[in-house]
Order: sequence, then structure tokens, then C-alpha cells
Amino acid sequence: MSADLPPLRRFEIPQLVTVEKNPAGLDVLLIRTPEAQADIFLHGAHVTHFQPQGAAPVLFMSGASYFAPGKPIRGGIPVIFPWFGGLEGLPEAPAHGFARTQTWELRGVSRLEKDVEVCLALHSSPESQALWPHEFELHARILVGPQLRWELEVCNSSNSAWSFEEALHTYFAVHDVRQVCVKGLAETDYFDKTDGFSRKRQGADPIRIASETDRIFGDTVSTCEVEDPASERALTVSKSGSKTTVVWNPWIAKAKAMPDFGDDEWPGMLCVETANVGDNRVTLQPGERHLMSCTLSVVSLPETAG
Repeated sequence: MSADLPPLRRFEIPQLVTVEKNPAGLDVLLIRTPEAQADIFLHGAHVTHFQPQGAAPVLFMSGASYFAPGKPIRGGIPVIFPWFGGLEGLPEAPAHGFARTQTWELRGVSRLEKDVEVCLALHSSPESQALWPHEFELHARILVGPQLRWELEVCNSSNSAWSFEEALHTYFAVHDVRQVCVKGLAETDYFDKTDGFSRKRQGADPIRIASETDRIFGDTVSTCEVEDPASERALTVSKSGSKTTVVWNPWIAKAKAMPDFGDDEWPGMLCVETANVGDNRVTLQPGERHLMSCTLSVVSLPETAG
């Protein structure tokens, strides 16, 4: 490849991976293989599109989302680090941390059998330390193929221990959230953010969405399955290194209150998030690392009789 190419163009793979800029100047990797499609922004290491061959898109994206420096992207898979929600004691800090609004460094792009591997990194900076005074390294490894695998490694590069929260805040695209159910969290305790963080317990039945839903399920390592009969498919998220699962849909009022979310988009999405938050936050000693991952896949549902 010619030596005078822009630096990111060196990572392109002919007929498989190209690098482009969006209208706001954000760099995005466009992955198009016989197995799948994906779009990955360096802004936030954000996967905004994933579609296995022969399937409909797996991820929801808001048509009102910002795609601009300093703004989070609404939809896809935002990376939450190092706090979840608001930062205690600093209300002016950005919600869900700063990793989703920083430009990550592209470290490598490779073809691995049926997958394309994308590696990115983010390091502490004076800007991050002004909000969260710790030295860290984040390493992302994203595998795009018949399934999507997202690995997030957090490294403590400081001289003292610190704790953090994290999430891969996956927005699934569904036909109508009122018709889907979520399996895998039966008989699990959760905190209900729509009811003052009261502690509740999910019964034996799958979760069904009939109002604003914001539930933090702790101490669970289970695979979850979003059954979407109208789309004749189930979307599964299996995970490792994660003890929290968050289930979220804003419903009507909250959707209208968010400037980067369409008023009528809420029926088409459901978040099932791989996380470590609250009591499941992670503490790392100097030099220690923690790896969290999730794998997204599509399963066809059997046709119902009649």
C-alpha cells in the first residue's frame, strides 16, 4: 500500500474493510464480508451496525442520534466506563462516563477465518483525570462474523487500587417491544430504577415490557434471549466477566424527553446490557486486568402453527 495514504487507510482490507468519515468528520470502519456487515466508529469504539448474512440488522440506531465530537451516539453498542449513570459527588460529569465520547486508537484490523478482528485502545489523559483521577488502559477486541463478539479489557496502570463500573449497552432492534419477551433472568433479584431503586425479584416467567423499564439485575452470569415472534427470530447475548445485566426501554415519556431519541422510536428497541455495576463493580490492584465480553447472535424461531 502506498506510503502517502492517510494513516487509517493503512488498516483497510481490500473488498472487506474500508475507512470513511461521516459528515461531522468522525472516522468509521465499514466491514462488509460474505458472513456479515458492521460499522464501527472510532468515536467511543462504537458499533452502530451489525447484520449477519441473510438476517435483518441486529442493532437499533436512533434517527435522532448525534454523530458529532463530544456527543454520545444513541443506539448500537455504547461503551460505558468508568461509571454507570451519574457520577456520585460530581453531578456535572457526563452520564455513563467518558469512554463513549472519546476517540479510540485503532490498533489493528485482521481477517481471521470467518471473522474480521478490530482492535482499539483508549488511555487515561488529562481530560479523563480531571473527572476520574486514575491511570488506566482500555483494550477493545471486536470480532465481526456470523456472530458479533465484543471484548473489553480494563487495565490498572497506576500505583494504587481503584474501582470502576462498565457496560456494553447493547440496543437490540425489535419489531415491537410490547410483543417480545426476555428469557434468562428468572428468579433473579433486581433494582428497579423506575421505582426509586427498590429491590425486587423477577419471577419464573420471562420479562415482558408494558411500561418504562429500567432494571439492574445483579449477581447473574446467565445468557439472555430476546424472543421476537413478529420478526421470527431470537437475539441472544451470552457473556463472560460480567455479573450484572441491565434491561431498559424508555417508553413514551422518557423517549420524548431525550433530544437524541425520536419520540416514536421506543417500540423498536430494547437494551439488554452486559455490565458490572453497583455491588458488582470491579476493583483492580496496580497492574491487574479485567476482561468482560459479550457475544451477540441471531436464532430463527420455529414457525407457529395456525
